[in-house]
Amino acid sequence: MCGIVCAFDLKQKAEDLRPQLLEMSKKVRHRGPDWSGIYNNEKAVIAHERLAIVDPASGKQPLFSEDGKLILAANGEIYNHRELRKQFEGRYNFKTESDCEVILALYQEKGPGFIDEMNGIFGFALYDSEKDEYFIARDHVGIIPLYIGWDKYGTFYVASELKALEGYCSKIELFPPGHYFSSKDGKYVKWYNREWTEYDNVKDNVTDIAELKKALEDAVHRQLMSDVPYGVLLSGGLDSSVTSAIAKKFSKRRVESDDIADAWWPQLHSFSVGLEGSPDLAAAKKVADHIGTVHHEIKFTIQEGLDAIKDVIYNLETYDITTIRASTPMYLMARVIKSMGIKMVLSGEGADELFGGYLYFHKAPNAKEFHEETVRKLSKLHMYDCLRANKSLAAWGIEGRVPFLDKEFMDVAMRINPQDKMITKERMEKWVVRKAFEDYLPASVAWRQKEQFSDGVGYSWIDTLKEVVNEVVSDEQMTNAKYRFPLQTPQTKEEYYYRSIFEEHFPSDAAALSVPQEPSVACSTKIALEWDEAFKNMNEPSGRAVAKVHEDSYVK
Repeated sequence: MCGIVCAFDLKQKAEDLRPQLLEMSKKVRHRGPDWSGIYNNEKAVIAHERLAIVDPASGKQPLFSEDGKLILAANGEIYNHRELRKQFEGRYNFKTESDCEVILALYQEKGPGFIDEMNGIFGFALYDSEKDEYFIARDHVGIIPLYIGWDKYGTFYVASELKALEGYCSKIELFPPGHYFSSKDGKYVKWYNREWTEYDNVKDNVTDIAELKKALEDAVHRQLMSDVPYGVLLSGGLDSSVTSAIAKKFSKRRVESDDIADAWWPQLHSFSVGLEGSPDLAAAKKVADHIGTVHHEIKFTIQEGLDAIKDVIYNLETYDITTIRASTPMYLMARVIKSMGIKMVLSGEGADELFGGYLYFHKAPNAKEFHEETVRKLSKLHMYDCLRANKSLAAWGIEGRVPFLDKEFMDVAMRINPQDKMITKERMEKWVVRKAFEDYLPASVAWRQKEQFSDGVGYSWIDTLKEVVNEVVSDEQMTNAKYRFPLQTPQTKEEYYYRSIFEEHFPSDAAALSVPQEPSVACSTKIALEWDEAFKNMNEPSGRAVAKVHEDSYVK
């Protein structure tokens, strides 16, 4: 993970803005503690904070094209960079082994149309110093965060996190996932377009379990690209267990050598977090023993979690209830992982959105609505689970990778006939994934009921949070909440509590509006609340909100 802060369309002298950009860049140095770089001419300033994962020795940024005219500041990983480099043999002399350098060659030869050729996670800004033009792009579903803003003079900024812009910009926006922007024509272009977003294009497809299995194995294999020690996050749930088991399968060989040379770090380490006696810790230990990882249990106390919330909200830049509940244990775990010298981890994010794994999907009335809800969930991931996974880890200089959201795997997963993802008495949630990988895992885990992360770390974590906010936030404060917070007024005491802390860190209206606000039951979208009459008057994101589903058992 890295951090970028750039200024374009300058309305002040670059030499005056350069010290300001250095200060702004320091705000995201946790994302890239390994090196700081900055470039400026009279029309642009580009700063970069580097976390060295690939080519630590020579891949520092900003990166320059062969002729020195293009300058790149990128946060991300391009998993197919070696394949992409091959097309430039004899035509382009690469200066480094950095996976991101291929972006310069692609842009120089093909212009903006190259983006969909890359399989990776990214948020970058590329500047053409000869033409004074800039090009900004973000990955397909927003795994990497990216913000834009304008100061009171009209200078345009791009940054990896909100905190770099707060206090400098009077207007702040999220840069939309799956889009690019070119200053040449001043337009946002949606580059990530897939036919599977329409139900009619997938409703008659034949589901191939073997194809699904191979596609996920390939995705994990791609994402093991690393020149530094890496590990896996293992909650003991299905998704993290599957990614961990696949990673273990490939971890003995170095991906960059086409699996010929031994891995530089042959022991795969796994990490789980929870309160003493939590469901996740027990399940994760069972999986780790089964697949043979070096396993680490990270136990936290409720008080440690409560003490961390202010820091979590600062680092996560949100007041969303679900995100904060789940981010706090993850944030605490990340600090321990960092202390062990691990710089990259694989996580199971995205599977619930792809396969309808959240418990409320049991209420989906038909395959069409089931599929459309998965598409909606994927479109919102950049504001929730992707934000949590990225920023909880980046707070301690760790990169999170998410194989379920690999661009190629998503095409396979979302083309599955939605009817085969539906939940019945005969088939529990994510049945196709369970069936594909049941031989990799203990049966008790392969067929374990869904637990949302904030529940699985220990039920008393959420219960105590609710008790604390009920004591801290009065009924009178809630009655008058619309006056204190006229924009996106908090709907519950817990949201009011988090919003108050958020305001301490990010007081501007522009910052407040960068956070989503939507009623939810067990992580549903607002539209899915129509599936069940009982949902309509509820606003509880915990999986236990769907109590009967949580208690029921399902057969294979």
